[in-house]
Amino acid sequence: MLGVGCWLFAMPASAQSLKECISRALENNYQMHITRNEEEIAHNNATWSNAGGSPVVDASVAYHPTFTNFDKTTSRATGETSTVKNAFDNSLGAGVTLNWTIFDGFKIQTSYKQLQLLEKQGETSTRMAVEDLIADISSDYYNCVQQVIRREHYRYTMALSRERLRIAELNYQTGRFSGLDYQLARSDFHTDSSSYVRQKEAVVKSQIRLNQLMANKELNSSVTISDTIIRVRDNLLLPALWERSLAANTSLLYARQNTQMAELDYKKVTSRNYPYLKLNGQYGYNMYFYDKSVTRERQNLAFSGGLTLGINIFDGNRKRERENAQLNIRNRQLKYDQLQLDLQAQLTTCYQTYRTNLELLSLQQENLRIARNNYESALDRYKLGDLSGFDLRQVQKSLLDAEENVLKVEYDAKMCEITLLLISGDITEFVK
Repeated sequence: MLGVGCWLFAMPASAQSLKECISRALENNYQMHITRNEEEIAHNNATWSNAGGSPVVDASVAYHPTFTNFDKTTSRATGETSTVKNAFDNSLGAGVTLNWTIFDGFKIQTSYKQLQLLEKQGETSTRMAVEDLIADISSDYYNCVQQVIRREHYRYTMALSRERLRIAELNYQTGRFSGLDYQLARSDFHTDSSSYVRQKEAVVKSQIRLNQLMANKELNSSVTISDTIIRVRDNLLLPALWERSLAANTSLLYARQNTQMAELDYKKVTSRNYPYLKLNGQYGYNMYFYDKSVTRERQNLAFSGGLTLGINIFDGNRKRERENAQLNIRNRQLKYDQLQLDLQAQLTTCYQTYRTNLELLSLQQENLRIARNNYESALDRYKLGDLSGFDLRQVQKSLLDAEENVLKVEYDAKMCEITLLLISGDITEFVK
């Protein structure tokens, strides 16, 4: 581990670690709730019935009134003709019907497999959302650490300027320094004080962003973080990261599942080459009432059922849909290959930046040690009157720049580390 200490100070008992912030975000973040609900919907949909494999049973009750203005009937037995006017007949029926597709050319089985695959994709989407949220929380957490460290840098710089102002004022009063040197010291102190005030605002903004990700409704509430330095792992290796990416990267996993979905779409198209078998049945009761007839009413209770066996011989679209399904499979595979290449390029580029930042960090830490020694020597000379206030100010700025360079390289290296772990699927290490 590499790190740089920046004015350590005691943290209160309520300080939050990165793990605690991640846990709170995973529990409360609104987008995580939405994603989990969508996963639950996919789970509920992954049933045999939803694929069309279960029978459909309907129950119905019907009433049909009929008003006849003129009805002329000839008897077949006697040849007599009878005429009925203004007759009102009605019927009442109730029954249960059953329709069940027993076999549909493996379309039902394929649809069920697609629903199960959609359920897996829901799980993959949730995992992807979890990893993205962990990466976002980690990035904003360390940004908050960075802003707090920078605030302490400005506080320290302001303290150095205050000390310079005290010495300049004392020497001015004793006649050793000119009034101009004293006024320059006052001006630099006010400048450093303004920088400190602005940096306090940057700290508050970083805390608001962290509260937003944790779904804390009190966005202005102070977030006290437990880390006072940024520690960067220096043992990540590119071959191991890429091997892990091929096995665990969620984007690649989702792309593979998309290819499988396209293959199942092709099977659904080819299922129309097979015959289908359907079972249907009906059981019902009917009652008829006649207004002006020899038969006043009639009732029946009946059951009917049967099997339907058929095959779609030609529909004009099968060849086109089959060719399109094959092309879609090829496109999904090409997208997977393109995604794999893009991830490899992103991982390799980020890793090179990561290694460069680690090298720069060692150099900048050495520069910081030199800058601190230079300032101590310059301050001693300033107290003796051997160094002007302007020259001391330049040494002081060099010290602040050295501290800022270390912090920036450290933060950039940490962001590379987070990105590398996200691509390789190991970002959950931050919550272990």
